[in-house]
Amino acid sequence: MLSRQEIVNFLLSKDLRRLLKRKGSDASETGRTLEELRASMFNSFATSEKAKNLQQRLCTPSIALTFNFFVAIAIIFMNKWVLKNAGFQFPVLLSFIHYVVTLALIVVLNALSLIPPSPPLKSTPLFTLGLVMSLCTGLANVSLKYNSVGFYQMAKIAVTPTIVMAEYLWYKKKVSFLKVVSLVVVSIGVAVATVTDLQFNLFGASVALFWIIPSALSKILWSSLQQRENWTALALMWKTTPISLFCLLIMIPILDPPGAFSYNWNFINTSMILISGVFGFLLQWSAALALGATSAISHVVLGQFKTCMLLLGNYYIFRSNPGTTSICGAFVAIAGMTYYTYLNLEKGKVRTGKQSPRRVDEQEDRDVNPDGFNGQTA
Repeated sequence: MLSRQEIVNFLLSKDLRRLLKRKGSDASETGRTLEELRASMFNSFATSEKAKNLQQRLCTPSIALTFNFFVAIAIIFMNKWVLKNAGFQFPVLLSFIHYVVTLALIVVLNALSLIPPSPPLKSTPLFTLGLVMSLCTGLANVSLKYNSVGFYQMAKIAVTPTIVMAEYLWYKKKVSFLKVVSLVVVSIGVAVATVTDLQFNLFGASVALFWIIPSALSKILWSSLQQRENWTALALMWKTTPISLFCLLIMIPILDPPGAFSYNWNFINTSMILISGVFGFLLQWSAALALGATSAISHVVLGQFKTCMLLLGNYYIFRSNPGTTSICGAFVAIAGMTYYTYLNLEKGKVRTGKQSPRRVDEQEDRDVNPDGFNGQTA
């Protein structure tokens, strides 16, 4: 997360040359010099506000959304291989392994001083975020196991109006009429493109419906805590991952079938599961960056765009034939997404000029409503 110029300045600094000239016996002086270098090198992480500004500079909305798009596609194929080819029929345990790998990588980053400091905040929002993240991840895999893909997609489409309603009730945030129209077009297009059957059982349907609310809340919290409370993606992951791990550990015996210890944990299967865990870390990080740079609704639209691109990619590249209706639905959804993106860009030009839209929103929040509730049209 350090810029190229900062790294070059660090390598050319006098302190570094002085450190390299020291003898091994001068341990205490070397330690002090090393601490000085460390403090200078990671000065950008001195406060949570500096860390947030650095994240905003290095990770623009386009970079964050592109990063999340490609990682999400990669983990789809990786998880498909693990669940189908490797015969790993334990979806909640797979989510638990993803979070274990995530925590291990975050511990390494923290040891390298790459986790920014956390701003002051009550523990309740963090616990809520950790809880809904575990429910969102675990229940999504269970829903995909017990329901048809069509019913699973219908549940995902229902996340969009849930977010709109929750943000209005929570932050008094309104959505313009034109954006509502574009979101309706997107939802109809995705439904026509992907919902080919609605086969489900009572347990699977209950899981899918219960998953909608945690999924919407997790996106809202990730976006809100970063944009309103000076949190960064890695700092939030550092605080919430242990909570999610504990919740998933409770969910494993309830939602997963028995037999995990008798699974064929050979080298290939274990390696692929661990690699999927690395992709799980990248997915959570990229999603957090995207939510911090944009909004919860924009992230949902990105997910629906990913679904349509996968469908069209399979049609044009692998010559699969989902049917004319599905192809037309995908193009309708992409047209709605394009119009939604156009509305966001036009609003940014009109309201901000050279200033970023999020900073203008924050300034207007302070001017209009000091208590932090936004009553404007989004």
